[in-house]
Amino acid sequence: MAGTQLRLEPDDRQFLAAASALIMANPFDVSRRQVAALVPASALAAVGDHHALTALFPVLAARLDRLSQRNAGSLTQYAGEERQWLADARLFYGYHRFLPDLDRLIGQELAQPRQPTPAAFADAALALLREQGFNQTEAVRYFGLFYQLRRAYRFIDSALIGSSPCMRQFRRALWNNIFGCDLRVYERYLWNRMEDFSTLLLGETGSGKGSAAAAIGRSVFIPFDPASNRFQHGVADTFLTVNLAEFPESLIESELFGHRKGAFTGAVDDHQGVFARCSPYGSLFLDEIGDASLGVQIKLLRVLQERAFTPVGSHKPQRFCGRVIAATHQPLAELRRQGRFRQDFFYRLCSDAITVPPLRQRLSETPAELELLTQALLARLLGSNSAEAVDLVLTALRRDLPADYGWPGNVRELEQAARRILLTGRYCGECSDESSESEFWRQLQSGLLDARALVANYCALLYQRSSNYEEVARRTGLDRRTVRKHLQTHRMMKTKNPAF
Repeated sequence: MAGTQLRLEPDDRQFLAAASALIMANPFDVSRRQVAALVPASALAAVGDHHALTALFPVLAARLDRLSQRNAGSLTQYAGEERQWLADARLFYGYHRFLPDLDRLIGQELAQPRQPTPAAFADAALALLREQGFNQTEAVRYFGLFYQLRRAYRFIDSALIGSSPCMRQFRRALWNNIFGCDLRVYERYLWNRMEDFSTLLLGETGSGKGSAAAAIGRSVFIPFDPASNRFQHGVADTFLTVNLAEFPESLIESELFGHRKGAFTGAVDDHQGVFARCSPYGSLFLDEIGDASLGVQIKLLRVLQERAFTPVGSHKPQRFCGRVIAATHQPLAELRRQGRFRQDFFYRLCSDAITVPPLRQRLSETPAELELLTQALLARLLGSNSAEAVDLVLTALRRDLPADYGWPGNVRELEQAARRILLTGRYCGECSDESSESEFWRQLQSGLLDARALVANYCALLYQRSSNYEEVARRTGLDRRTVRKHLQTHRMMKTKNPAF
């Protein structure tokens, strides 16, 4: 009743209001300086390399304990913003209380795909939430949110390393893509409606679009089932991917939507496409969406609008409940101007459009990021940290490459550079597209190219820009096999004469 409601003491009110603002913020926006305003310096120093918000946990726990000792810690005793601040604090306490258990569960889920793992700590977590003043329904939903928050932070933080300003902004953008710009709005209205929000990842080849898509796709909300003591779907199976550039036009619809036996020559059995295999609690990653034909774009647009698809050879629509993430390295603005990428499909696809920063931008902002990336790539490649291997690779890169080397292949090129250095001790880089184009035009204007070399060089130029045989075939009017033949010719010419 209103007459029995309490008001927070001024000190508690000020502390909980400030703590609530940090708790609800994008964690990749929260700085150590902001946390330092609420916690002692010793607490902040104790967390080391962990996120600064970790230092808030013991301080907040002590504050909540003092409120409880004064019989002033129950959510039902407060109203309005004070109740909201206290609820945020109690949820933060519950989340951090079970962080080690959440991390273990994530590791077990990733190690045992297709088999949801029992959450041994779930009963204790739900009991704590009920003790904190939440009913059973709220407790189950918040427990699912705890699991989602931890996965999202881990996947974004570990898969997309780098301290440059553009990478910090990139991680903030990924977090907002998962939870929106207001976590309270997400928790109240969006947690079970994110399939309506498609994402478009833009960026150069090798810049990390696949890693970004995986971080988003594996961070979806998965409901918890108290009866089985498990989450309703395994984490490892929440993310499916298909590269649209890998399939010829005749097979791409079958790969996307599936087909029925006898639908076409060679369809000897029913086949489930990726849309059918995608879990209601999962995401489907459509890589190289810029390579999709206009016909495929129309069919994909229909899926996004109607949330249904029909397998090839069938007349029975099937429901699609997952989330769509798409990516391309191609200039969509140019493709749209040319009429090769539908405007309606673009606007239905880009609830959020995120650009992955290229490696050259990252290194121009923070040169030390090269060492950080090299350490991470070699640790994954070798299975352990090796200062000796890191020193070998960095020494060769600094010796063999110019200081302003543009890394045209981005992080993927850096990974291959590390492999080459471990094998040969050297890495001299790759010719940029710009230098190759300049040489091509010089020889063309000088009349040095015969017809065979002209077509081979032109096909190679187009392939450098698109990395896709189908795209080169469309532009030249050649079939795919002929394009391959001309590219092989170009490679042989280049081996004999590097000027080509």
